[in-house]
Amino acid sequence: MKEKRKIQLPPGWLENLSHEFQKKYMFEIKNFLTSQYALGKTIYPEKSKIFNAFNYCDFKDVKVVILGQDPYHGPNQAHGLSFSVLDNVSPPPSLVNIYKELEEDIGNKVNFNNGNLEHWAKQGVFLLNTTLTVEKNKPLSHSKIGWNNFTDEVIKKINIYRENIVFILWGSHAHSKALLIDSDKHLILKSAHPSPLSAYRGFFGSKPFSQTNKYLIKNNKKPISWF
Repeated sequence: MKEKRKIQLPPGWLENLSHEFQKKYMFEIKNFLTSQYALGKTIYPEKSKIFNAFNYCDFKDVKVVILGQDPYHGPNQAHGLSFSVLDNVSPPPSLVNIYKELEEDIGNKVNFNNGNLEHWAKQGVFLLNTTLTVEKNKPLSHSKIGWNNFTDEVIKKINIYRENIVFILWGSHAHSKALLIDSDKHLILKSAHPSPLSAYRGFFGSKPFSQTNKYLIKNNKKPISWF
């Protein structure tokens, strides 16, 4: 993380974020993670996938931002894209509910056996967790190590230098990031979180997928193929 060549981000992200990797908080994150690896702690996602959201969707290609909180903390789940899991891994409950809403919203059938959302990312859906790492079986364990400084800056850059982006904010944590977004330039879609604990309090029926595509089409952008 200290050198650009080790970060391996696409050129658009490097242009906008390279200075962040020279800041104190980023060295503190690196030192913390290095110490945890040295102690034998299992950290998700694996090192090569921490910045996957950026690698699948360069800065200039972002059309939609879906904010998550922190990575899945179970084995073989997290791979650097919010809400997404690796191939051949059963979708976790929140993603199942996302799929249910997608079916109801768009009308097509979803493959509930495949929780990998890489096909969204490759179309310009930036699947960003506000915390990029987590310790195995310890949700939110890395939420205070400084990642929010980085991901807040990411949101600010998109807000300032891009136009007509759809920001999908599910749950109170994501809602708090609306303060970083200019609603005159972008579309902000807020609802309850898709977690089973809250999905029935406003997530179901919120129709984020059709609203996103209507906005993209209105602004002369290719809509997302969600299936």
